[in-house]
Amino acid sequence: MSLKPEKATTATMAYDQLRLDILRGNLQPGQKLAIDSIAQRYGVGTNPVREALNRLSSERLVDRHDQRGFFVPQISIESWRELVKTRCWLESLALEQSMRNRTVEWEEEIVLALHRMSRSPWTEESSDMARRAQFEGAHRAFHVALLANCGSSWLLQFCEVLMDHAQRYIFVSAGAAYPRRHGEDEHRQIADAVLDGRIEEAKERLVAHYMLTLEYIERDIEA
Repeated sequence: MSLKPEKATTATMAYDQLRLDILRGNLQPGQKLAIDSIAQRYGVGTNPVREALNRLSSERLVDRHDQRGFFVPQISIESWRELVKTRCWLESLALEQSMRNRTVEWEEEIVLALHRMSRSPWTEESSDMARRAQFEGAHRAFHVALLANCGSSWLLQFCEVLMDHAQRYIFVSAGAAYPRRHGEDEHRQIADAVLDGRIEEAKERLVAHYMLTLEYIERDIEA
């Protein structure tokens, strides 16, 4: 049975808001997601919240425990390492295929995404969360642009799911992902290797970029 349009809209709104709060760390790891409290938080009914929680559970952005309810997933060094390792595997494959399928339009999108990211700077000294969210959006768009020409919607979807989970770790870690690192230089070096057709170098620079973020966030989790 399909949902009525107004119900589907409310359920989607609850899903979008809850997902955003989890990814940005507004709901803390391990926090219980009581249906009534979440419904009150977003001004919606309990049924749309329940549907949103079940959907997020299928995406591993919410943990569901029998007899105990729903929780924001915990973070751990082991899970973070596994996430980054898997991301490096899949994105290296997607990047290589994108480079082998290169088109002028794809190259132009990478240049544009890099430019937009450079115009949305964020540093660890900044407490402006709106600016940080703007940077993260531009940052994600750049990495999606790198992979967008891989020729597989399945592979691209899997990569974006991993980006979601990595984003949660980055937001929860506050400024730990960016302490005095030259992020703009890292991204430009990746883009230069990609646009010049240097496949192995591009993959190595992409992996090195993620491994540096891995290192910084590991320190934050340990602390």
